[in-house]
Amino acid sequence: MGKGKIYYAGLFMLFILCVSQTACSRKEPRGELKRIWYNGSYNRDFNDLNEAHMKAAKKIGIKPATNRDEAEKSKKKMKQIETNAYYEVEPLTHSIPYLVPKAHDLLADIGRNFQDSLYNHNASLYKIKVTSVTRTVDDIQKLRKKNSNSSENSAHRYGTTFDVSWVRYTKIDESDTLNIDSDRLKMVLAMVLRDLKKEKRCYIKHERKQGCFHITVRD
Repeated sequence: MGKGKIYYAGLFMLFILCVSQTACSRKEPRGELKRIWYNGSYNRDFNDLNEAHMKAAKKIGIKPATNRDEAEKSKKKMKQIETNAYYEVEPLTHSIPYLVPKAHDLLADIGRNFQDSLYNHNASLYKIKVTSVTRTVDDIQKLRKKNSNSSENSAHRYGTTFDVSWVRYTKIDESDTLNIDSDRLKMVLAMVLRDLKKEKRCYIKHERKQGCFHITVRD
């Protein structure tokens, strides 16, 4: 083949590659929003007692820290959680953003599965919000002064437990004109959590007054 033919053949292949990449980079149009419905009961499906949470927490968790100074030593056995593509960590006043590795991974899976489920429903994407993580004994005592419903015998002390809001969510793309209300987002989150609970990956309590799902990882 002559140099001229090779040159034009090269240009043709480059053109095909550019067209292919451009086509792949285009966003496919979103289909019609599918019906979102949770065919269960939040209170019945997520009613694991504190005894179950505590048993799992004591088995795989850290030794509870009395104060933040002691908690610094416990951090070596845990992983820090930070706002990312799948979840947002709200400002924490009575807990520290650290979890044992297994709980850290569970939280990531919840956030990822939540967005996957939204995508499969042709919905706009949102992040879940983490409202509480690991607490020291001092944290719990201070919290109980403000919230008498909080338990002194809390699984939050072991780095195995976190709370995810079912009231508040963060929309990822504000330019997306499709908005999903918090009631339907709660349904999607509940479907995700129910699946993980059936897989025996966690214990879950539906907290009505606190507006959150109280979640403890299992061994």
